[in-house]
Amino acid sequence: MADAIDITNLFGSNVFNDRTMRERLPKDAYKALKKTIEQGLPLSIEVADVVANAMKDWAIEKGATHYTHWFQPLTSRTAEKHDSFISPTQDGGVIMEFSGRQLIQGEPDASSFPSGGLRSTFEARGYTAWDCTSPAFLKEDASGNVTLCIPTAFCSYTSEALDKKTPLLRSMEAVSKQAIRVLRALGNKTSFRVMATVGPEQEYFLIDKKYYDQRIDLIVAGRTLFGAPAPKGQELEDQYFGAIKDRISAFMKDLDTELWKMGVSSKTKHNEVAPAQYEMAPIFSTANIAADHNQLAMETMQKIALRHDLVCLLHEKPFAGVNGSGKHNNWSLSTDDGLNLLEPGKTPHENEQFLLFISALLMAVDRHADMLRASAANPGNDLRLGANEAPPAIISVFMGDELTRILMALSKGQKVKGRGQDFVNVGVDSLPPLPKDNTDRNRTSPFAFTGNKFEFRMVGSSASISGPSVNLNTIMAEALDEVATRLEKSKDIHKEAAAIIKEVANKHQRIIFNGNNYSEEWVAEAKKRGLPNIRSGVDALKCMNTPEAVKLFGKYHVFSKEELHSRYEIYLEQYVKHINIEAQASIYMAKRLYFPTVICFTEKLAGAVERLKSVSAPAGVQKELLGKVSLLLESASKKLSTLEEVTQKAQGIADLTVRGEACRDKVVPAMNSLRADIDALETLTPAEMWPVPTYAEMLFKL
Repeated sequence: MADAIDITNLFGSNVFNDRTMRERLPKDAYKALKKTIEQGLPLSIEVADVVANAMKDWAIEKGATHYTHWFQPLTSRTAEKHDSFISPTQDGGVIMEFSGRQLIQGEPDASSFPSGGLRSTFEARGYTAWDCTSPAFLKEDASGNVTLCIPTAFCSYTSEALDKKTPLLRSMEAVSKQAIRVLRALGNKTSFRVMATVGPEQEYFLIDKKYYDQRIDLIVAGRTLFGAPAPKGQELEDQYFGAIKDRISAFMKDLDTELWKMGVSSKTKHNEVAPAQYEMAPIFSTANIAADHNQLAMETMQKIALRHDLVCLLHEKPFAGVNGSGKHNNWSLSTDDGLNLLEPGKTPHENEQFLLFISALLMAVDRHADMLRASAANPGNDLRLGANEAPPAIISVFMGDELTRILMALSKGQKVKGRGQDFVNVGVDSLPPLPKDNTDRNRTSPFAFTGNKFEFRMVGSSASISGPSVNLNTIMAEALDEVATRLEKSKDIHKEAAAIIKEVANKHQRIIFNGNNYSEEWVAEAKKRGLPNIRSGVDALKCMNTPEAVKLFGKYHVFSKEELHSRYEIYLEQYVKHINIEAQASIYMAKRLYFPTVICFTEKLAGAVERLKSVSAPAGVQKELLGKVSLLLESASKKLSTLEEVTQKAQGIADLTVRGEACRDKVVPAMNSLRADIDALETLTPAEMWPVPTYAEMLFKL
């Protein structure tokens, strides 16, 4: 029997958290650091020196020899440059040093990261700045190396944000400031800060490494560009929440252990809908820590998988024909004194506050549905959204029948009363009645109210959650700003609050939809309501390049005009590059793997036909199969030429937006057309001859 894990001592053991700081810092230094963390006050260099020394001693005791400023450039991945603690002495030895200046600021090369024109290639200087609100932590690798990781923001020499952390912190400040204004107008004098909180559920696939190593498409593109369906998929609905296989359970145990050490509160794990698909869900934390932890979770999943001879696939659609993977962003707003602003209350005052914040969110989402859609745009999500496994590309809000009833009554000026606590009758005498939430879950909705939070279900599994959180925080800040201004000018706060709620319910009720988002009827209804249906990432990103976006993000100091435009260029360029990689991989596989295999097969068939003819034996089956295979091979050859041609033309287009549209409208269809023939050939070619592992092997042989 395996040794039991002492989780209470294990959790956060590799984190320089509040408990560790209290133990290791002098009281004055601890109090000063806490004020910086909680109130945003400056940290003196003297205090920073004390903190750095304590952090260094703690890390060295844990086996660390190096530290790194751990940041999140505009690649949806993390970056780190490792420096040792050693400093030479005059006698030829070394001492271990780490100063406050080294803690607070680093200087990595900024020229080799995406900047969208913010930096010239020859302008290399960039700075990392310590985000002290996200605790430092230790990372251990398989070889036993331990590194102190300091979460940081990353900006250019001229102060432009070059990362995902900086705008996230700015947006958190913006929504906090406006939310506090609303609370003050309502008479709240005890809350001083409002935190955006996120709990990101993470879906992923696991396959055997030996199969991954034989698939160049998985290696370079993260998804299978070819592959006929396996005899069995997910149609029996027997994978979801099914018993976890021992090999997968061993991976999940090691994953939990590593995440818990780093303070990532991995809470839930289970089989997902598709074969070989799984999910991990953490407990909520503030948006910037949640973003850090989700990046750590993805990185750790991939590392731990390799230790089990597995590969973790984070692409949104690694396998055609079965469910893809998303990342459900559970978002809410909480005060520093423990109030969840999106949770219904027990008193009229609490529910007035709740309905005001709900109204602000409805206003925000209806006005800026395009910005939410843009935050979920990437090439993988184009393959997933609206495919009866993920929400459609139409943004709507699920509120549940009870809350919708209340809002619609208020929109007509009617007095309403909650129906109280309902109960679910289980129908078994020995079981007690269960309390029924005021909202059911709607798995088809892109933005669903789930009792005390909103679940943004559109985010792709490989994406950073920073982008969606930035957009949510900013559009909510704008709506709360408007609400606060009206309340502050009013002589009768409660009357004005009721007027705002009524007005929003009337003006923005079109965004509320509680039905089946997958239905064709909803597509038609959404069009009648005037809701945008932005099907592709290329189109979704365009809203970032508008005067309205510049005004919105500029007003709340989240993005400058230049920073916003840089993101548009970077994300569009990433789309173009990704599609080009997929096209090149498709061409490579067709030429180097599939065509030679099929040609060899046709030669064997032709030889068999001739041999059978020579002995006057029937050769009809072989001849018919040879004909089918030859026709498909001929068709595939023509489609390969088309793919090569449209890929070359697309890459020659100077205008980035037009190039992106060409990739979407020409290159992707050409890849799909070639795939159709290759997949058909797979079903006709002997298994022992097929040059790559099949879906049946990858999805079911674990």
